[in-house]
Amino acid sequence: MGKNLKNADLVLRTGKVAFCHVPGQSVYTRMEGFTSLSASKNPTEYERQYVDEDFKRTDITAYNTAIAYALDRYKKHPVTDDIIGIHENELLGQDAVRSIINVDMTTAQQGSNGIWSASAKMRDYAVIPDADGDTTDCMTYSGNFKTRGEMEDVTVFSTDDFQTIT
Repeated sequence: MGKNLKNADLVLRTGKVAFCHVPGQSVYTRMEGFTSLSASKNPTEYERQYVDEDFKRTDITAYNTAIAYALDRYKKHPVTDDIIGIHENELLGQDAVRSIINVDMTTAQQGSNGIWSASAKMRDYAVIPDADGDTTDCMTYSGNFKTRGEMEDVTVFSTDDFQTIT
């Protein structure tokens, strides 16, 4: 191993924690029970070759980020209940849009007042259901969260050990 890498420097998957705003709630709730939250950037590329050059040039002109999700169904969890409601009721348009905040837990700091803060990225996503019930172990749901707008850098605050954030 190189001299600049140490096992302690490895950031675990649990170092990025997602929170969802469920309609009717004043806080963002931790997205528990998800077995997958894998982001794909899906950039739009503008490619061209100029007549005086032997190579092509490529620029990224947009992103269409999608987060593939899979979750296990638990009773009485606000986030999974909400997403399952979108699946089972086949909600459309704005009724299927949710705001998600991805918190970088490596930036979490506890203030002198006992309140935790951390850096995060916030964006609205359309919930795009795909499948449900594809295992025999428990009831599962899967789909994609697809971009509905620009990403914002935000600072979040938690008073309950990052079960909810504001």
